[in-house]
Amino acid sequence: MGFFDWLFPARRKAAGTEQPAPPSTAGGGSYNRSVSRRDVFKILGGAALTATACSTPFSSKEEKELARIGWEEFFQKNYREMTQEERDQVVQRLEQKARLKRGVNVNIKNTPPQEGVLFGYAINLSTCRGYRDCVKACMLENNLDEEMAMQYIRVFEIKKGKFDVEAGEAQYGHEVPAEGNFYLPMQCMHCEEPPCVPVCPVGATWKEEDGIVVVDYNWCIGCRYCEAACPYWARRFNWQEPSIPNEKLNRDQHYLSNRDRQKGVMEKCHFCVHRTREGRQPACAEACPTGARIFGNLLDPDSEIRWILENKKVFRLKEELKTEPKFFYFMD
Repeated sequence: MGFFDWLFPARRKAAGTEQPAPPSTAGGGSYNRSVSRRDVFKILGGAALTATACSTPFSSKEEKELARIGWEEFFQKNYREMTQEERDQVVQRLEQKARLKRGVNVNIKNTPPQEGVLFGYAINLSTCRGYRDCVKACMLENNLDEEMAMQYIRVFEIKKGKFDVEAGEAQYGHEVPAEGNFYLPMQCMHCEEPPCVPVCPVGATWKEEDGIVVVDYNWCIGCRYCEAACPYWARRFNWQEPSIPNEKLNRDQHYLSNRDRQKGVMEKCHFCVHRTREGRQPACAEACPTGARIFGNLLDPDSEIRWILENKKVFRLKEELKTEPKFFYFMD
């Protein structure tokens, strides 16, 4: 048995246990699904949009163009069903929308997963000091609204001698590290068997071939089923329209990561897909002042994270649920 098979038993190719292949993320292959709530919304909303488009006078060329973009977005395919050409067109449309709405130029990518890559994360609890530089870096990198206090990462302060995350405190405001405590960061675990995926009624969230669990914000209907299904409290609901000043906007974006999101959709950590698929580290790992965060390719036998998994006593949260997180913890 290979290392990877040992690490993630669900991926073993055993008779009757191998999962069906995921839908293509590169060639726009279709996937079968029954009529969803999204389809119903499109039918009902389409009629309303048609009436509005025919009756609303536009005061400027920009308003007319934004209305056209909104129309096309409403009838946009799920990202997994798009051809590469369609994805390129969608990205160009989003970039144009940013120019019209914000007066800025953004670079939105649709970089696909690379072959032979399965991303994973490890955190050294012995060196994490609870500074939360990772939280700040994540918010800046991913265009999260500071007023909404939207955070993908939470760092729990927990009493030493216990390991009760639910009793931990994530809103501490005192100087750290505090005596008698240790610190445990939590974010999306990017599970091999993500319980958030099958509960989505419209297929707006899925696991990519490189292991990153993503969300198509244009397809999310905000039902929050994924939030209820996640045992790691990793999903966030956008309660209001985000407001990011242009001077703080990160213009390096990806369709599946830090582009503009609208009110009423779910968000989560996406391993900084706009960075990591280009060989860079996630913003949180880069910002950690103590080097407690290690990110890399689980399939690369020479990677640092692979060395840690093979030489340290690592553990994962709530392993009994068999979600197979790709987020590991260890101590020196």
